[in-house]
Amino acid sequence: MPKLAIMLIISQAHLRKKYLFNIYFKIMKIFIDTADIDEIRGAKKWGVVDGVTTNPTLIKIAFEKFRNKMSMEDYIKEICKIVDGPVSLEVKGFKEEEMIKEARILNEKFNEKNNVVIKIPICTSPEEPFEGIKAIKTLEEEGIKTNATLVMSPTQALLVAKAGASYVSPFVGRIDDYIRDKLGIKYGKWDYYDYSMVRKIEERMLEAGNILEAYKKNAGINYSDNGLYSGVDMVKSIVNIYRAYKFKTRIIAASIRNARQVREIAELGVDIATIPFSVLKEMIIHQKTEEGVKKFFEDTVEEYKKIFM
Repeated sequence: MPKLAIMLIISQAHLRKKYLFNIYFKIMKIFIDTADIDEIRGAKKWGVVDGVTTNPTLIKIAFEKFRNKMSMEDYIKEICKIVDGPVSLEVKGFKEEEMIKEARILNEKFNEKNNVVIKIPICTSPEEPFEGIKAIKTLEEEGIKTNATLVMSPTQALLVAKAGASYVSPFVGRIDDYIRDKLGIKYGKWDYYDYSMVRKIEERMLEAGNILEAYKKNAGINYSDNGLYSGVDMVKSIVNIYRAYKFKTRIIAASIRNARQVREIAELGVDIATIPFSVLKEMIIHQKTEEGVKKFFEDTVEEYKKIFM
């Protein structure tokens, strides 16, 4: 058999194997949540980043140090050029027509690599709450991929999937902040919220004394957000809903504040986590790893060192 034919057979077998692996073994993707080109380049070299999510706030912060070197358009084009996977860019409008127009502009200007995804806020106004949903539906019908952002509840995520969005971004950290604010718990932005402790406290309070009296006493105290005790709890609910109805919309767990949250959402089997640069670095660090490396280095004898010369 000719050598070329053998190589083609091997190549086809490899592709089939990779295809079957992706079907049976779901792999969580990691996006980096930044608009800083230096951070994006650095994270790309690590070999673990599959995409990028930005928003107007992140772009505002990141662009400051490049303002005198290039235009905003060139800056965003550079981000899209660097990244091999999806890049989320957000519209600024509130009305359906504005968001659709802006999405088309972003898609036309920056989608050279076919990797641009348009972020659409799920609800821009209480008076007209479905503007984002309508924009998502229209854009997806046009073949423009969308990422429904600022999602704070499973019911919002359900509507997003019904509208046909490519991605949905539930904000884990902001729900934790919202619940802690209601309970009067002080915290730093990157602090972990131990929601399991709050649930235990609530259960113990309800167990005390007569159940009717306990219910009356505690009914006005809201330990959760409509039955959800944390941002991770919200993502868990969305994962369950999407699996139950086999929605194709992919879940991007967003507003991640620490490595422990990453672990918890990964355990849920979420599609994607979009993670700040600082949290990515936190994920790789462990005190016992550092101790082990130091010990191995100290124990390396001269005879072993000579092997590498």
